[in-house]
Amino acid sequence: MAASPRGQLGASNVRLFKDRAARWGVTFGGGLVLIALLLIFFYLLYVVEPIFRGVDIEQQQSFAIPGQGETVAMGMEEQSEIGYRFDNLGGLSFFALKQKPGTDWQPGQVLLQQQVAEQPTAFAATQPQNKRYVYAVADGKARVIEPKFRTQFNNGRRLTTPVVDFANDGELYQVDPQGRQLQQIAYEYDGDSSLFAAVTSDNVVVVNYLQATKSFLTGAVELKAKVSELPTTGNVDNLVVTPDLRQVFVRQGNRFAVYDVSRTGSVSERQVLNVDRRRYGAITSMQLLAGASSVLFGHDQGLITQWFEVAGENGRQYQYIREFKAGNSAITGLVAEYYRRTFYALNSDGQVGVFHTTSQADLYLAKPEQLHAEQLVIDPRANTLLMQSGNQLHSFKLDNEHPEVSWSGVWQEVWYEGYPEPQYVWQSTSGSDDFEPKFSLVPISFGTIKAAAYAMLFAVPIGLAAAVYTAYFMSPGVRKVVKPTVEIMEALPTVILGFLAGLWLAPLIETYLPGIVATLILIPTSIILMALISSNLPKAWRSKFTDGSAALVLIPVVLLAGWLSFELSPWIESTFFGGNVREYITNELGITFDQRNSLVVGIAMGFAVIPTIFSIAEDAVFSVPKHLSNGSLALGATTWQTLTKVVLLTASPGIFSAVMMGLGRAVGETMIVLMATGNTPIMDWNIFEGMRTLSANIAVEMPESEVGSSHYRILFLAAFVLFIFTFAFNTVAELVRQRLRDKYSSM
Repeated sequence: MAASPRGQLGASNVRLFKDRAARWGVTFGGGLVLIALLLIFFYLLYVVEPIFRGVDIEQQQSFAIPGQGETVAMGMEEQSEIGYRFDNLGGLSFFALKQKPGTDWQPGQVLLQQQVAEQPTAFAATQPQNKRYVYAVADGKARVIEPKFRTQFNNGRRLTTPVVDFANDGELYQVDPQGRQLQQIAYEYDGDSSLFAAVTSDNVVVVNYLQATKSFLTGAVELKAKVSELPTTGNVDNLVVTPDLRQVFVRQGNRFAVYDVSRTGSVSERQVLNVDRRRYGAITSMQLLAGASSVLFGHDQGLITQWFEVAGENGRQYQYIREFKAGNSAITGLVAEYYRRTFYALNSDGQVGVFHTTSQADLYLAKPEQLHAEQLVIDPRANTLLMQSGNQLHSFKLDNEHPEVSWSGVWQEVWYEGYPEPQYVWQSTSGSDDFEPKFSLVPISFGTIKAAAYAMLFAVPIGLAAAVYTAYFMSPGVRKVVKPTVEIMEALPTVILGFLAGLWLAPLIETYLPGIVATLILIPTSIILMALISSNLPKAWRSKFTDGSAALVLIPVVLLAGWLSFELSPWIESTFFGGNVREYITNELGITFDQRNSLVVGIAMGFAVIPTIFSIAEDAVFSVPKHLSNGSLALGATTWQTLTKVVLLTASPGIFSAVMMGLGRAVGETMIVLMATGNTPIMDWNIFEGMRTLSANIAVEMPESEVGSSHYRILFLAAFVLFIFTFAFNTVAELVRQRLRDKYSSM
């Protein structure tokens, strides 16, 4: 009985509703995917963007200079609540920098004032992190002062109290045994040992190394002095000693002399450097950077040059590295931060310049609030800037969170302190406060490409050959077993593959490396020999070996060839490589060999990528219309001609997509690379060395990074680069796939 028109109309409406619902559902789901990708993209940008911001200086307080005389040094405690000032009359004044709840503090209010030296003749400060100051007084003596701050909590509120402490139990140090007046002085200490350098009234440079020795009987610490005089003539402009007590720097005009101080206290000249006046200008100021490995020279035309030791034919020598420009007037002062390679420059025009040496970043150059800067100091956390202008002190909030990051530092070669030349280096952490983080993304980006390249070198030939054979030659019964089996391999957790690669495969390859290489020769050779043998068999025998079942016959042949390769490995190693192939590779060929290397990663990650390539490529080849291949065969083409001239060309868009999908999988792989390599960020195509990839680097270092730090944001930048990598690969894959589809769609 025929359905009524109303029933047919109702069924049509239901189908129409389902079609529209499916279309809108797919559209909505696809839109959500795009929105999710855009949100990831913009969130990565949101986290990364702050590292490329400039310096912001915002005025907070202004007040009259406390104390008397002229300022010779200033400082602040960590919380930037209390400042202190040394004057040329030997006075030390502590003062409030801001109002504080629970106290009657007012900005500029003197909290403690003390005369710490009588009739001083010279003054010097240690490196900022050592927080000591020295006054030279009469009879060649010196007093060392250390401003300290005691913190206690009262009713839940923190109260900080300034304290004056004197080194050597308040006793004066006898810097010059002859008692001559000291016109200049420099001082550093390391534990109980100290190093003084001073210029006497008759222009003699005296070096006094005070080495601490502890008595085994009484436990008392005794300072043994070793005094030397340097062979200098003429006026000395700058005198500096390094915090490790191993070097003394003497600057006379543009002449810079470096003297080594041994552990016994003897002094010897290492290097005399004449800074080219015509190229750089006259030197007007000098300062050590944090870590004391670099020397900064300020010049009379606003130029600032950085110099540090570089290993050469004559040993380690100071040489010019880079320069910065802070206006066009003479540099009157240089101030280094406590721990970072950031420094601040003052010029005679009253401008303040902020620079970071390693990133070669010019961060700031201006007059803060149009004030003429005469002196400045930075707090230990680099959050506050205290500046003297005229008879006023001005405190500024300093926002300079990520000076060590710049595009040049991330993507170009950088000359780091102690390195022989500019290099790409990733080294984010160290156990030393003097350490300078190195954030080049080039080595780990290179490692990502290297790991993917070796994985694809292993996976593409096997995956594509298996896909073509399974789809075109294999019998349907065998295909129904093989295809699902290979696809199930894709579900194998990569952490398991990485575990096996690191703990089983890597030692196996190291032990049987000649056997691994032999398999590359014996297995193809055995397959070719098997083909030759089968072609010469009687026709009745050959008919039993169809193309669909040939692979089953080859399985024992391949297994036998692999077993034979490993059995021959010890003999090959002893015959051709002196019994140890690893030593031969390292000593004779000069190639570094690591147990967990690119070969291990290529095999393990290739094994993980093969199912992806196989599945997509096999579907593409199998989906080629049968009338195309049948027509080719009917016209007299052979099976191989049909495969290469018709089937593969028609399936080429899908095959290319399979390769690019495999590449995307290899680029983003984490656990295999993390567990199967040494995770060393090096740039070398050596197959016997490891690498560090972007994804593995993020997995290793993100849990240890401080939220909001430069390290943290650089890791997000690495994630952004990885995102761009995969996006670029997929975009190229789609463009090529569409072009191939347009070219061969008419077949």
